Amino acid sequence: MYRAIDSFPRWRSYFYFITLIFFLAWLVKNVFIAVIIETFAEIRVQFQQMWGSRSSTTSTATTQMFHEDAAGGWQLVAVDVNKPQGRAPACLQKMMRSSVFHMFILSMVAVDVIVAASNYYKGENFKRQYDEFYLAEVAFTVLFDLEALLKIWCLGFTGYISSSLHKFELLLVIGTTLHIYPDLYHSQFTYFQVLRVVRLIKISPALEDFVYKIFGPGKKLGSLVVFTASLLIVMSAISLQMFCFVEELDRFTTFPRAFMSMFQILTQEGWVDVMDQTLNAVGHMWAPVVAIYFILYHLFATLILLSLFVAVILDNLELDEDLKKLKQLKQSEANADTKEKLPLRLRIFEKFPNRPQMVKISKLPSDFTVPKIRESFMKQFIDRQQQDTSCLLRRLPSASSSSCDHSKRSAIEENKYIDQKLRKSVFSIRARNLLEKETAINKILRACTRQRMLSGSFEGQPAKERSILSVQHHIRQERRSLRHGSNSQRISRGKSLETLTQDHSNTVRYRNAQREDSEIKMIQEKKEQAEMKRKVQEEELRENHPYFDKPLFIVGREHRFRNFCRVVVRARFNASKTDPVTGAVKNTKYHQLYDLLGLVTYLDWVMIIVTICSCISMMFESPFRRVMHAPTLQIAEYVFVIFMSIELNLKIMADGLFFTPTAVIRDFGGVMDIFIYLVSLIFLCWMPQNVPAKSGAQLLMVLRCLRPLRIFKLVPQMRKVVRELFSGFKEIFLVSILLLTLMLVFASFGVQLFAGKLAKCNDPHIISREDCHGIFRINVSVSKNLNLKLRPGEKKPGFWVPRVWANPRNFNFDNVGNAMLALFEVLSLKGWVEVRDVIIHRVGPIHGIYIHVFVFLGCMIGLTLFVGVVIANFNENKGTALLTVDQRRWEDLKSRLKIAQPLHLPPRPDNDGFRAKMYDITQHPFFKRTIAVLVLAQSVLLSVKWDAADPVTVPLATMSVVFTFIFVLEVTMKIIAMSPSGFWQSRRNRYDLLVTSLGVIWVILHFALLNAYTYMMGACVIVFRFFSICGKHVTLKMLLLTVVVSMYKSFFIIVGMFLLLLCYAFAGVVLFGTVKYGENINRHANFSSAGKAITVLFRIVTGEDWNKIMHDCMVQPPFCTPDNSTYWKTDCGNYAGALMYFCSFYVIIAYIMLNLLVAIIVENFSLFYSTEEDQLLSYNDLRHFQIIWNMVDDKREGVIPTFRVKFLLRLLRGRLEVDLDKDKLLFKHMCYEMERLHNGGDVTFHDVLSMLSYRSVDIRKSLQLEELLAREQLEYTIEEEVAKQTIRMWLKKCLKRIRAKQQQSCSIIHSLRESQQQELSRFLNPPSIETTQPSEDMNAVNQDNGAQPETSSQQQLLSPTLSDRGGYRQDSADAGKPQRKFGQWRLPSAPKPISHSVSSVNLRFGGRSTMKSVVCKMNPMSDAASCGSEVKKWWTRQLTVESDESGEDLLDI
Repeated sequence: MYRAIDSFPRWRSYFYFITLIFFLAWLVKNVFIAVIIETFAEIRVQFQQMWGSRSSTTSTATTQMFHEDAAGGWQLVAVDVNKPQGRAPACLQKMMRSSVFHMFILSMVAVDVIVAASNYYKGENFKRQYDEFYLAEVAFTVLFDLEALLKIWCLGFTGYISSSLHKFELLLVIGTTLHIYPDLYHSQFTYFQVLRVVRLIKISPALEDFVYKIFGPGKKLGSLVVFTASLLIVMSAISLQMFCFVEELDRFTTFPRAFMSMFQILTQEGWVDVMDQTLNAVGHMWAPVVAIYFILYHLFATLILLSLFVAVILDNLELDEDLKKLKQLKQSEANADTKEKLPLRLRIFEKFPNRPQMVKISKLPSDFTVPKIRESFMKQFIDRQQQDTSCLLRRLPSASSSSCDHSKRSAIEENKYIDQKLRKSVFSIRARNLLEKETAINKILRACTRQRMLSGSFEGQPAKERSILSVQHHIRQERRSLRHGSNSQRISRGKSLETLTQDHSNTVRYRNAQREDSEIKMIQEKKEQAEMKRKVQEEELRENHPYFDKPLFIVGREHRFRNFCRVVVRARFNASKTDPVTGAVKNTKYHQLYDLLGLVTYLDWVMIIVTICSCISMMFESPFRRVMHAPTLQIAEYVFVIFMSIELNLKIMADGLFFTPTAVIRDFGGVMDIFIYLVSLIFLCWMPQNVPAKSGAQLLMVLRCLRPLRIFKLVPQMRKVVRELFSGFKEIFLVSILLLTLMLVFASFGVQLFAGKLAKCNDPHIISREDCHGIFRINVSVSKNLNLKLRPGEKKPGFWVPRVWANPRNFNFDNVGNAMLALFEVLSLKGWVEVRDVIIHRVGPIHGIYIHVFVFLGCMIGLTLFVGVVIANFNENKGTALLTVDQRRWEDLKSRLKIAQPLHLPPRPDNDGFRAKMYDITQHPFFKRTIAVLVLAQSVLLSVKWDAADPVTVPLATMSVVFTFIFVLEVTMKIIAMSPSGFWQSRRNRYDLLVTSLGVIWVILHFALLNAYTYMMGACVIVFRFFSICGKHVTLKMLLLTVVVSMYKSFFIIVGMFLLLLCYAFAGVVLFGTVKYGENINRHANFSSAGKAITVLFRIVTGEDWNKIMHDCMVQPPFCTPDNSTYWKTDCGNYAGALMYFCSFYVIIAYIMLNLLVAIIVENFSLFYSTEEDQLLSYNDLRHFQIIWNMVDDKREGVIPTFRVKFLLRLLRGRLEVDLDKDKLLFKHMCYEMERLHNGGDVTFHDVLSMLSYRSVDIRKSLQLEELLAREQLEYTIEEEVAKQTIRMWLKKCLKRIRAKQQQSCSIIHSLRESQQQELSRFLNPPSIETTQPSEDMNAVNQDNGAQPETSSQQQLLSPTLSDRGGYRQDSADAGKPQRKFGQWRLPSAPKPISHSVSSVNLRFGGRSTMKSVVCKMNPMSDAASCGSEVKKWWTRQLTVESDESGEDLLDI
């Protein structure tokens, strides 16, 4: 990158290499870890029998044996192997088993470790064998030998060696006893001495359990270690046979050298040097083959083998499914317990006596003195009165109307409490009857379901695979029926014995599930009670202590100024629009921007902007332009302090400082805010003009560099990142202890073996220390590969230097501190090859095993253990660590459904015209594959450099122009087939159109200019076109989605990394801004400004020579020029500061933050990694649903009305199909769920998909506790409402049938009534009295009578419905027919008023004329009235429904 900076513009080099590292080294490389982890999880079941099941930490001192009992049977009995079986006295056995004895031994082990760590190199003339460290080792060895003999005497030899821990102790005893012999002291037996530190793991039970969890099931990790060793041996043997005959190549001459070279490639340190040396030695002919060989081995070793170690460690950290559920319950209980207690800063008020606030009641006509009463006691009556008044107004709206007089209102006010009591009693009765109603409806549902299952209505139908919706629906119905256990005897008749046994086991299983439900509900009730108790405690403190919840004990709780501060502090942007009818939140066009604006409050947005501006101002600071001497930089300092003062004052006045429920200092973020403010305020007030190195003023400037961390507190997502980082601090701390223990063991061993042996004279011709004096000439080389041609007698350029006998520049093993620093650098896999070569060259080849073993343990197990622990903690903090397999799949499914979007593909044109043919062509798989091949072919053109001076570039550019025109044709065909609006709906089509447009612009510029810029633009267009191929294949699309979603979800983690990097960059400018150039500190890599410091730190994040940069910053006199007045006048470094600075940065960034990226990638890969065998929704199911949605949503708005959900569900096929013949009840449940959740409004794509996902899984296995309770309650409510609707519809159908019969009887009655009227008319009007126009009346009557049979026939043919009521009323209201209203009948009025004469009509009924003779001896008018009353009574008895209103009342039941 530095060479590119010197050759090209700086921005181009930075952009290219930073994006390359980010995408390839941090994202794509970690995808391999995700692939290996998921694949390992899939095949875990196959190896479960070989590796054994997981188990918790058990004592190795307990076993089980068969013993015969009194009845003659055999049973397993636990036997304690620590039980005294030796010949020692009882007092010694008791002492051996006491905790005091064990603590004494462990303390002696700790003292031995401290003594061994205190050893150091004292010089060549010092006699090392019989010093104080040797005598101390002899004493400790004798002590531990006596301990082993005592345990053997107390437990017996058989009982002693039965424990694995005792076997390890016996091995240490034998090894250390041999080690104290003078001839074997400071030899390879030193390992046994330093391994005593492993016994200290027994001190901490948490550390012991963690170690057992990782290394206890040793079959998996041991098998992987054996596989890695076998791979190294095989590849070393192959490389030895391939390259041992190559001249001028000494890396593969022997098997040990070949093994070291292949191991070096495995660790990625300097593997390029091995490959380059081999390529130069084999020649150009075999160079490509050798390069492919080394690259494949490197990729397999780094991407697959190391990922296998991470997968094994994660599998060891995984819990059993039953244990996960148990821990979920315990965690819920623990959360309930913690919520019950108030924080300690609030409970401190309980230590003070109660002093409730009192008020004095005045304006009471009384002769005696009224005492003071609690203000809260009086407020409850005021609140109660207001609440009662509001309830009364809501319950009786007529009471407030103008129609009610004053007396009625007073009566209502007097009886309002009686009315409340009556309503409460009614509600209690309803509550008591709720269980009975649920039981009755469940009986109906179970009876209907079982009747349908046991009936033969399904016989004779072709066998069809049931959908997952149907399967899960029947599982839930069966579960509910078994849970309630009704009708079991009646249904179980006729079943076989095996079926009854299976039903019994299912019943027992569901009974256990019901018992779990009760436990879950108890936990939920406990949580609610804990929250209520917490609120009650807070209210009691608020009532009894007047200073509680008062900011600074001054501002009142409800003071106007405090309310104003609250409004200012909590004001935020809220653009969510709700529907006034349904209450649903409407999606706006720019909802993502609105969500971003509403992420924090307005005050926090202001402080974020001010903090960013202040950080930008700090980036212009340097040792040569200091804020103390630059007034322009001081402006930003003043602005930041002023704004932060205003912010803190507002927040303190609104929420309090410390002793309030929502205080500013209630967590670590508040403490950090106050700390940053105080540091900034002190620095602004002090503003030191001279800052000496390693002084308090320089420390204050370093602490001032923590200012960017304010953004962590202001942004909620950033606080979440910090919480995820520190929540798993316990496990990270345990891993750090293990790695430090490993480093201490090898450091102690290295001090005893290599102390003083790594020093050498800087003159390569001098071997002994006695001859290393004087000066010698050293040649200067400009480059390693540059050979200068010298004239005869001419010397190479050089200079004279003194001879010095010294250790290597960057490391030594003279004491434990330097040794641990060297091993820490080796642990990061940087510089370990140099350490290995120095040890082999100066001590001996056999000692190369030391560094290889440490690198293998530290790299393969230590670093991968760090990765596994960070991933496990990330999952635990997100709540996914304790999820079972089904629950994890359900969470992945929900995340996948959130990402899924409707297909932006318009439907095929209806006709078979030109557009339809184009549509078929563009959607054909052959067309898509052809386009993909053309994209790859165009990308191959970039394999040759496009240089304007090269004649080959013109044909390549011409071929690219041809490809561009083909892609233009493709886009044109799609636009014709889909129409411009339909083409624009797809994002992929928009990207293709953008790239094609850029290609057309490039073609125009290419033929117009033909220069280097047009060629570079053409190459960029080809690269952009290549990314479009990722969406054309399922696997590539899955990996691309993994990377894209990981980038989206890791945005705040990346921002957090940048903020940490910015803080370290500011601190690096203060500490190392003027350090002199060295081996790696140069004009490109230095800390002279914040920009260059960021570049150096980004290089350190990648691990590239970070240790060499650290050693350059440690330079001390006499190799630099010190200055005690100011730090910017010296070029010396800071040894302690550099050590803490670089080590802490590398651990936090490289070991923790980057592993969080790995965790996110693993999580997102498991989100998209699913197989068809899963019982959840697969890619084919989602694709089928998208196609069906695309058919229903014809407007492409992403929403459809609720009534269209029925059509969508009927169109689904495959696993999401709903068979209306078998699962009609499920269909009703799904439709009603949409109506209930959305109040009959529009539903979105994700709403329907979420409903289908809930219906397609077994909620008992997939959902967590709270979500399971909410879902079961919702489904129960839906089933109850659907059952009510079913009963209501059944009643309506019955009433429709009754109404149809009534209408038919009414038509007959109407005919009878007309015939009676005609007979009565003829009887009352004799034939002598007739009108002069009988023919016209007869024709009119005949026409009416002729139309009557036709109307009757129509009423008989049409099936009556609820919509026929209007027609019925219209028919009954026609002229010439009787009408009835509210049970009262009246005769039809004549069309013309006629006195004393009525037209005679000839009634035709049933094809015959009927005449009824009535003989009456009374007056004709009275006779007519009496006959009419008799007929009326007869008609009334025949009718079942007296009025239309009564029928409507029946229909509304």
